[in-house]
Amino acid sequence: MKTYFEINGKKVTKPIIQGGMGIGISFHNLVSAVLNEGLVGTLSSAQSGFKSPDHKKNNTEANLRDIKREIDLVREVNKDGILGVNVMHATNNYEETVRFLSECDIDFIISGAGLPTDMYEYIKDSNVKGAVIVSSGRSANVLLRRWDRKFNAVPEFVVVEGPLAGGHLGFTKEEMASGKVKNLEELCLEVLDVLKPYNEKYGRDIPVIAAGGVFTKEDIEKYLAIGCSGVQMATRFICTEECDAHPDYKQKIVDAKEEDIVEIKSPVGYPGRAVYNNLAKELNEVEKLKIKHCYRCLRKQICNTIDAPYCITEKLGGAVLGDVENGLVFTGALGYKIDKITTVKELVSELLD
Repeated sequence: MKTYFEINGKKVTKPIIQGGMGIGISFHNLVSAVLNEGLVGTLSSAQSGFKSPDHKKNNTEANLRDIKREIDLVREVNKDGILGVNVMHATNNYEETVRFLSECDIDFIISGAGLPTDMYEYIKDSNVKGAVIVSSGRSANVLLRRWDRKFNAVPEFVVVEGPLAGGHLGFTKEEMASGKVKNLEELCLEVLDVLKPYNEKYGRDIPVIAAGGVFTKEDIEKYLAIGCSGVQMATRFICTEECDAHPDYKQKIVDAKEEDIVEIKSPVGYPGRAVYNNLAKELNEVEKLKIKHCYRCLRKQICNTIDAPYCITEKLGGAVLGDVENGLVFTGALGYKIDKITTVKELVSELLD
């Protein structure tokens, strides 16, 4: 069987990483099914304790306790699969979360939502590997240079996320509106070029993973052909029976038409991509919604109750629990192409067989 690349010494024989989706979309049900099909699975640590009664009072404690439970539930059914956790660099307790996860039974931690130039410091004494998400050759260069100079290390793999991704985008509203944002293929080639001197220095080919708008088997083959080691896919896994999101969340994406996939303002300052609903309509009419409770989940300089248009935890969590009209239903730009709920096994067969 062909090996596309390795993560933490384990061979990746199917070139798909299931992307981490919060809040609570890629939890143990989905990730266990993904690992059982031989793919790389990713849990999301974003407000992972949001269902717990003590979440408001003990936010960090609940999040760490519950992500550990999700890891353990995955490992109960799949002990050896390649398992990782997505940790947003913009979170308020980033260091604490990464240090905690570095002691858990996982293979990698992957970070985006900012440049995780400090991540290696928190995992260097563990068996867990660090991976990063970038949206340009420039950001990859900054990050690789910092890891190289400060830690004499490089990431286990680099995910390149293009402008068709779901959820929070790595481009400003102005950049997206300009029409000058490079497509995913161009961005991947850019990052592959940036990595060349590091591959030579460290005697290995750092895997580049294409993400954002990867939808079909032909897409996967295209990115492998230009030099990528694999792809990351997230939206396609939402509309599976095993996905941990509420059935109404999945159906909202299945029912969406192309014009229903919109960019929506977000407390993090960058636009997000979601399905149009009452929340999107309301945000077009008012500057700011009332915030009932601040979870302090994001760093103050990124999100604060004075300037934030709404609470990201409340709106993401609400949608995943079933309030798909007043919550955030994140999806990739091609989500409207999904026309049914399937299973992980059927999806993997469609993409790889």
